[in-house]
Amino acid sequence: MDYERFFSEDVAAFLPSPTRELFKKVDISKIYSLAGGFPSPDTFPLEGMREMVDAVLDKYGAKAMQYGGTQGVPELVALLSSGSGEAPENLQMTTSSQQGIDVCARVLLDPGDSVLVDTPSYLGALQSFKDYRARIVPFGEGFSFPEDAGRVKFAYVIPDFGNPSGKTMSLAERQALVELAREKDFLIIEDSPYRALRYEGEQIPTIRSLAPERTVQLCSFSKIFAPGFRLGWMAGPPEIIHQVYVCKQALDLCPPVFDQYLAAEFMGSGALDRNLAASKEYYRRNRDLLLDALGRHMPSGVSWTRPEGGFFSFLTLPGDCDTLALYDTAIKKGIAYVPGSFFYPDGGGRNTMRLSFSYLAPGKFDPAVRLLASLLF
Repeated sequence: MDYERFFSEDVAAFLPSPTRELFKKVDISKIYSLAGGFPSPDTFPLEGMREMVDAVLDKYGAKAMQYGGTQGVPELVALLSSGSGEAPENLQMTTSSQQGIDVCARVLLDPGDSVLVDTPSYLGALQSFKDYRARIVPFGEGFSFPEDAGRVKFAYVIPDFGNPSGKTMSLAERQALVELAREKDFLIIEDSPYRALRYEGEQIPTIRSLAPERTVQLCSFSKIFAPGFRLGWMAGPPEIIHQVYVCKQALDLCPPVFDQYLAAEFMGSGALDRNLAASKEYYRRNRDLLLDALGRHMPSGVSWTRPEGGFFSFLTLPGDCDTLALYDTAIKKGIAYVPGSFFYPDGGGRNTMRLSFSYLAPGKFDPAVRLLASLLF
């Protein structure tokens, strides 16, 4: 039976995630995986989880297993409001920050609208924008406005420890973007899943703090609690948050209620702060192990970013190298990375790759990078 005749026009724009396809085919426990940006299970708060579950059941009983409000449970919204300084009406809980990206695209984009992106950019966001048949247009040099931008609805950026680049936008770059958005009248989607994971340097003001009237900030519990809860939140102008609220009623009715109460217990008890401090130390060590191994084993002509936080470093090889062509061979030899071309809207950057330092066990970085270098040169 020919099922294609039943599909919508949008289906042609759907793109599978290459990292998700990798994990369907490969047991990552049996290779050196520098690919997926998975948090390390060593950072999950397993030791106190039973106590938190018991505390939630004692406090809320069956309420914790019932449908909840679309915005989110009031207890968690209040904690997030208090911690961020955002008014409660500016907040919306989401089923992961990935849903925040998708619902922003759903609420704001018409087919043919343009989205400005820094390149390379997060693959999951590029997938979502393509799903809604938007034009994805890279910024010009220094976050300048491209000549062929068309009708720009918003710019999408990850200003802190970007995925995949690991780079952080300077205050001057953030201010320049805000000035451009006001001049050209577009919104800014500030994706901030890694902001809490800073290992060195000083915090830089968020874009939302610089331009609250035109910025929607997306945040996530995946990197600071556990990704299996699929829980995030967004902050933005109340008019946009209201439309997201209405849209989400057709998507999932409400975010997962029990997960939200667990997150509220995690935050309110002080366990989040304690766990975050330990997680940052763990990831800082892993980052240093990766960077040290790259310095020892990569030859001249190869460069990489030194992230101040987050999960990723981005490797750039001589121009004639093709990391996509080498991908299958690398997997067969026992090492995984993500080819950089997946993060470019036009498929460029074939001499680049993303390396994640979040998941690999500390003792495996040196042999992993040594193996990778032997395949590249």
